[in-house]
Amino acid sequence: MESYLIEGGHKLSGEVSITGAKNAVLGIIAAACLSDEVSTIENVPHIQDVYKFIEIIKRIGAKVQFNNNVLRIDPKGINQTDCSDQAYNFNKLRASYYLLGTFLGRFNGGKVPRPGGCAIGDRKINLHLDGFRQLGAKVDDNVMITVKSSGLKGGDILLEFPSVGATINLMIAASLAKGVTHISNAAKEPHIVDVANFLNRMGAKIRGAGTEDITITGVDKLHGTEYSVIPDQIETGTYMIAAAATESDIVIKNTIPIHMKSLIDVFKQMGIPVETNEDEIYVMAKRPFKAVQVSTAPYPGFPTDLQQPLAVLMILADGQSRIKENIFESRLGYLNELKKIGAKAKIYDDKKTATIDGVNELNGDEVELITPDLRAGAALVIAALVSDGTTRIKDIHYIDRGYEDFEEKLNKLGAKVARLDDEVV
Repeated sequence: MESYLIEGGHKLSGEVSITGAKNAVLGIIAAACLSDEVSTIENVPHIQDVYKFIEIIKRIGAKVQFNNNVLRIDPKGINQTDCSDQAYNFNKLRASYYLLGTFLGRFNGGKVPRPGGCAIGDRKINLHLDGFRQLGAKVDDNVMITVKSSGLKGGDILLEFPSVGATINLMIAASLAKGVTHISNAAKEPHIVDVANFLNRMGAKIRGAGTEDITITGVDKLHGTEYSVIPDQIETGTYMIAAAATESDIVIKNTIPIHMKSLIDVFKQMGIPVETNEDEIYVMAKRPFKAVQVSTAPYPGFPTDLQQPLAVLMILADGQSRIKENIFESRLGYLNELKKIGAKAKIYDDKKTATIDGVNELNGDEVELITPDLRAGAALVIAALVSDGTTRIKDIHYIDRGYEDFEEKLNKLGAKVARLDDEVV
């Protein structure tokens, strides 16, 4: 295992470039496997979730090359749809469930273990499976998830919740179904649009992505294509918050400012200036910050993946801030780690609400923080950047799941972050 050793108190300056969206590229990898032709995908981040997904599709027969953020997938040789063997490591990757849509669309079925990922609450995939049933598939959800079909047929699917994962999975499966599929109450996140755009480049017929009503007209065959993944919305927000917390001026490049509207609105409420142009965001921060109330919601609401990093700004704000987490029921536990360095936070009995009283400073000197999940890890790093002294953050493999070269990018901006091998130390 590895950890970060972070020397706090350094302002950031300069430019940082955002890589491709994790939540888009994982769906795109699964979508590329619907065809038997080569696809080339650019702006792919070098992160652990991508590496794990690549390893899975290689095990089922795909040929893959990944160099300089360019991913080339040749799925012609895929010949394995029974992935019940633990060697496939499905339990280490949440997005592995996208292969259910791939297997149904291309091979009329398959078998996979239940997916893994961060422990941030009950993350059932019943919406995926119920949607597959509406397309005519038979689903056995026991220890393994088995899906079978004699040929998917278009249907009307109403999602109880606008699930990103279910929306992507059903778009993948329905692209090769017979007839027309309507998904109502679909997720509207930017990565939904990106996966739909990629599928359309492959020859799919998808309309309405980015709205709550998506229509997919099934086609007989998809072909390979070339595509560039959109910039990562959450990586962008993480660096915006890191700049604000350290009272720094930085330019965030290769991003899409309109995707950040909910965070920019919160910054304005807190008194943090932000300037934008076509593909850049400029953050200029200086305390004091104003307390704020934030409730997470599906896009275009405030993203659940940014409420943890944002909590650091709340800790530094004047007055009492409030978080209401509406997406996952167990995503506030990281506040207990932040208390170790001086945060004043209370998690209420519903485990979805927390209040944070602002403090003047944090002290991480000689403190060890344990990373509970990916985005909480980013929050701990930002807190360590503004803390007095040197803070150690353990279990950073969670952070590696979603941030490319995190410490290198921070160090280029002026931070002091060292990656340590715990076994050596």
